Amino acid sequence: MNRIPTKDEMRQALDNRNGKLLQDQFAKATVAICGLGGLGSNIAVSLARAGVGKLILIDFDKVDITNLHRQQYKASQIQCFKTQALAENLKEISPYIESTIFTQKIDESNFQELLQEADIICEAFDVAEAKALLVNGVLEKMPEKYLIAASGMAGLDSANVIHTRKITNRFYLCGDEVSDVADQIGLFSSRVMICAAHQAHMVLRILGGKFEA
Repeated sequence: MNRIPTKDEMRQALDNRNGKLLQDQFAKATVAICGLGGLGSNIAVSLARAGVGKLILIDFDKVDITNLHRQQYKASQIQCFKTQALAENLKEISPYIESTIFTQKIDESNFQELLQEADIICEAFDVAEAKALLVNGVLEKMPEKYLIAASGMAGLDSANVIHTRKITNRFYLCGDEVSDVADQIGLFSSRVMICAAHQAHMVLRILGGKFEA
């Protein structure tokens, strides 16, 4: 049977690849991911692979067969809560990552409590109203937090138009800022993952002290 590397072995491999000082910053960070669909599940996988120390995973939904073409779940996990399924999958990738899961819907009454421990917050919702609630709430009530949101990753337009834009000192927006799944143009794993990678990479840049988009 294959042996799972020890925590020290996993950390040494990351230190060798990224440098100890940078890896220290990743390891002590806590990142919240709000919404665990095509964006959020892919953000989580990227951050787990980078050695981010703690993820706060928030979603109220269950895995559906229609999720499998773009989200980081398995067919065997259909009807499991996304929070629990993703936490299990992340442990297979990064056995020593710490995950806190909240299987509930974010609203005006609870978002501050759910996100209070996060250094950086990733908005990864599908619904425009949920996006607006979180972004407006964090900007107004938690201005000390870094917030990375997404807008526009649908359809088959060029991947090259997906970008990261710095809106304010602590607020970033990733996507093409135009496309909308409501226009019936589809959501494709390749393009959704690119937007998620922009969000995850901005997280790592911030943790590494690089604040420009």
